[in-house]
This record gives sequence, C-alpha cells and structure tokens, in this order.
Amino acid sequence: MKTHRASPNLPYPTPAARAAFVDSKLAELYPRPAIPLNHRDPFTLLIAVLLSAQCTDKRVNLTTPTLFAKACTPADMVKLSVAEIDSIVRPCGLSPRKAEAIRGLSTMLLELHGGKVPSTFEALEALPGVGHKTASVVMSQAFGFPAFPVDTHIHRLAQRWKLTTGRSVAQTEADLKKLFPESHWNPLHLRIIYYGRERCTARGCDGTVCEICRTLFPERKRAVATRK
Repeated sequence: MKTHRASPNLPYPTPAARAAFVDSKLAELYPRPAIPLNHRDPFTLLIAVLLSAQCTDKRVNLTTPTLFAKACTPADMVKLSVAEIDSIVRPCGLSPRKAEAIRGLSTMLLELHGGKVPSTFEALEALPGVGHKTASVVMSQAFGFPAFPVDTHIHRLAQRWKLTTGRSVAQTEADLKKLFPESHWNPLHLRIIYYGRERCTARGCDGTVCEICRTLFPERKRAVATRK
C-alpha cells in the first residue's frame, strides 16, 4: 500500500496510527450506525442502492415507497414495464438506465436465482446495473459479509486523513481494508459516511475544520485537494 510517509511531528504520524484514532473516534460518535437506505429485505436494498447512484439517500427514501408499493419482489417488478418503473424513479436521476436495470436484474433473479438475491460478489456483479460498490453494500448490509464500499464521502475523507493516496476508488478501498480490522469494516464504512455528511462535508471542511482533521493535522494550513 502506497501511503504518505510517517511525519514525526504529527500526533498520529503514521497511517496505522491515524486509522486507529479514526476507528475509535467514529465508534464513539456513531456507536450503532443505521443503514441509511430504507428497505425490507435484500431485494429492496439492492434496488435502493442501485437508485442511489448519483442521487442522495434522502431522495431515494422518498421515491422507493411508491415503487415498492407496486412491486417489492422480482416477480412483481417484472410485471411493470420499463416505462412504468422509469416514471416512478425519475426523481432519482438517470431513470431510463436505472429502470431498465431494475427490470433486467429482476428477470435474471427469477431465471437464475429462484427470485432470491445471490450472496456472492460474482453473482451480484453479473446483474444489470450492479457494480462493485453496489454489490459491496448488499454483501455487507444484507448478508453481513465483510466489505468496505467506498462512496464519495469515504473517498474524500480517506484522502483528507492521509489513509490513502486516493489514486482511485479501488485503491482507496484496498488501502482502507489493510488499515482497519476486517471485523470493523461493515459498521465503519457507515460511520465514515455519516461523519462525511454531517461534520467533514465537501464544502464545510477542507481538511482543516472538522474535529478529526484538526486532531490528526493540527498544523495543516492549506486545504486538501481531493482526487476524484
């Protein structure tokens, strides 16, 4: 893992030391982090996560009740046309593509998995519209499998806290998995998301404002430029 070299003048000079502080502090702030997307089961979680791409969880939670009132199982979802799904999920953005993926994956679940959401990365990522991040969320939050889904908040904060070089989302995920105990991954990724939304936001903190940034880097004067 390529991370920043140890800085002896810092209170937490190594990535491992910073990770340990972050882990402890976030557990204190968010002892029992709730899953932010409302859902009933693995299928409704899968649909909600798919809809959350380039959309806020708040908007998804306002949209899914209407969709799930019409179809909350793959069998019911395939009874709807792509156009009908599109009309419901339009507030979430990218609706034509998402609607097509929702109907397509529902069909595949019925044909290949007996109408059940599979519990392996390989099978999940073979479904239309399901990438590694979506599969990771479902694996961790629906099935309890250790995973570390990296969203924009986690990618941003990991760079501000110098836990990764931030060269890519995939690199950030790999770096964080090496720094934190596997048993902490599932609650920790939620804790970082909540902290990124509430305290170390994209505009409200530039790497010098929030409590964790100030504690880790008390002498930092310049804003941290986040790699996309």
